[in-house]
Amino acid sequence: MSATPAVADDEGRGRLREALLASELAEPQRLLGLHSRDGNGFAVAVWHPEASGAELLLDDGVVQPLDGGPWPGLFEGILTTALPPRYRVRFLFADSAPWEVDDPYRFPSSLGDLDLHLFAEGTHRSLWKVLGAHPCVLDGVEGVRFAVWAPRATRVSVVGDFCEWDGRRLPMRRAGYSGVFELFVPGLQPGARYKFEIKTADGSLRLKTDPFAFRMERPPECAARVERSGHVWSDDEWLAGRSPTPLHEPLSIYEVHLGSWRRQRDGSHLGYAELARQLVGHCRRFGFTHIELLPITEYPFDGSWGYQVSGYFAPTCRYGEPDDFKTFVDVCHQGGVGVILDWVPAHFPRDDFALRRFDGEPLYEYADPRLGEHPDWGTLVFDFGRNEVRNFLIASALFWLQEYHLDGLRVDAVASMLYRDYSREPGDWVPNLHGGRENLEAVSFLRELNRAVHEECPGCLTIAEESTAWPGVSRAEGEGGLGFTFKWNLGWMHDTLRYFGREPIHRRWHQDELTFASLYEHSEHFLMPLSHDEVVHGKGSLLSRMPGDDWQRFANLRVLLAYQYTRPGKKLLFMGTELAPSGEWDAGASLDWRLGEDPRRARFARFLEALGALYHAHPCLWRSDPSPEGFHWVDCDNREESILVYLRRFYDDELLVVLNLTPAPRPDYRIGVPRPGVWRALLCSDYTEFGGSGYGGRLRTESEPAPLHGEADSIRIALPPLSATVLTRDPS
Repeated sequence: MSATPAVADDEGRGRLREALLASELAEPQRLLGLHSRDGNGFAVAVWHPEASGAELLLDDGVVQPLDGGPWPGLFEGILTTALPPRYRVRFLFADSAPWEVDDPYRFPSSLGDLDLHLFAEGTHRSLWKVLGAHPCVLDGVEGVRFAVWAPRATRVSVVGDFCEWDGRRLPMRRAGYSGVFELFVPGLQPGARYKFEIKTADGSLRLKTDPFAFRMERPPECAARVERSGHVWSDDEWLAGRSPTPLHEPLSIYEVHLGSWRRQRDGSHLGYAELARQLVGHCRRFGFTHIELLPITEYPFDGSWGYQVSGYFAPTCRYGEPDDFKTFVDVCHQGGVGVILDWVPAHFPRDDFALRRFDGEPLYEYADPRLGEHPDWGTLVFDFGRNEVRNFLIASALFWLQEYHLDGLRVDAVASMLYRDYSREPGDWVPNLHGGRENLEAVSFLRELNRAVHEECPGCLTIAEESTAWPGVSRAEGEGGLGFTFKWNLGWMHDTLRYFGREPIHRRWHQDELTFASLYEHSEHFLMPLSHDEVVHGKGSLLSRMPGDDWQRFANLRVLLAYQYTRPGKKLLFMGTELAPSGEWDAGASLDWRLGEDPRRARFARFLEALGALYHAHPCLWRSDPSPEGFHWVDCDNREESILVYLRRFYDDELLVVLNLTPAPRPDYRIGVPRPGVWRALLCSDYTEFGGSGYGGRLRTESEPAPLHGEADSIRIALPPLSATVLTRDPS
């Protein structure tokens, strides 16, 4: 054991006793436990507010009674040994049996000064290993070390079933001026339920869940549980194979809400392991490289879909325990599918058991409501200017990537972080120090976040959901950017869906809605989403948003997806797109998998399979994404017929894509081609096996020396109605 502190003088001990009895002692180590008497042995004090007596059980078998006094529950004595002894305490009760326990206050603090220093400056990149609840062994005794940050608390206690939720019994030690309180509680085992009871500066009591909880109870219960992982990873090959150059790799993401992807027959949730087993096969069928999970960080309200987070270090227990989620990731990796987490650092809910006014005053949130309250969602905004808060969030990001082997983070609502006036009326926001609307603290935080991820977790992705024209979201910090790997192209998504929602007869007037994105194509590293936000809140499903009769709606949807997959940018589809439902997504129920038995939808699913296979087979659809040379408009001016033609190129791999965006077939349509020879269709959305008309058959045509579209040669083809045709030059 380390050296024990010196005993306080009589006046000092009197003040400490009064604070203990008033339940306001922030430094119980100054009174309780062993204290040196300047070479004359040790003073010892133990505490249990309900006990009528206490005695020490020393290692040598001696039982030494302790003296009570005018301080109920506090018992003291003197030990004359030369070295600090090991001992247990036997508490005596007037109306119940004695209780033997190791004294929490005989164990020294296990928090290091360096840990506390790094936390204070906001740079502790493995902070979850310091704060929270950690099973460990101290001085040969098993137990759990608790640590929590509550700088303005008068007193913090750890409470749980193990102390009958009595905040008087286990007051925690304040670690210097760090604002961190810690205590080792002997005898506790993984699975123990706990919270922190905080006495605030105004004397009120707050019962709080651990911000670093690794496991939490099923809402509406909200206690944390002590967690010890026993998972043994089997994904070394996957981790070693992650590309350091993701911009040049195929990336096709399947966005999933685990609670509504598939359920048991009785409507109950599937567990993490079973979900992974089924999802891997499903993703491989359609060529998805990654699953992106709507937030599974613990959350109290099902209706938030996980976007109001109460546990930034705990996977939701709705689908199993933490090791079950590790199994989920492991199974995905072994099946060749990556896992990305939708992560929410922009705001957090007002639920009082969680982060809100954690130590009685705003701590994680901005104090000024003009900064700290989010008008759109009724939530609170993190104080990005506070070192410890930034550290909390960056540690959360690294925790999921390192401890759960995730492959990336999709960062939600970045725009709401970047602007102080986001969704606020004039006078309801506070300008920055330069008088501008930018949240400079959030900008600094996002750069620090991306720097930490790229340094600590090479090969992992960061993806920004950012809906404005903020410059350089996915550019390097050294270039003045925020440092994200990719940015969602929400402008493309909204313009494209608006266009496809129009009746074909009107599309000639709105062709710019499809071509406009090419003007800013290479300003960012874009990901092209068709996300969950587009199939909720009365918007309908993608299929129902397409115009025309039933045949035309399916044809339009096939063209939309072909356009998404063959234009520059990585891809994301929300789950259920492959089923082409007529109704919008219901987060409270399983996808309707019976739709797959409908012949029309079965043919549509075959088209999506073929599209995924085409995407993987042709590097020109992904290797050249960052390069302007990888995409070329052949014809984007044919508004009258609503036809678009473009070329994707990567060295000798060339694909010519032709979109006919009206129901009118074009039996003899001429297109300029970059090289002479025979051109044949690799894929056409109008093939009968996909539900199309089969117009034009299997296209194969030889070029003619007839200049068009700036090329010396051209081909003549029959364009099917509402179709996407992908051609390649036959090398033979």
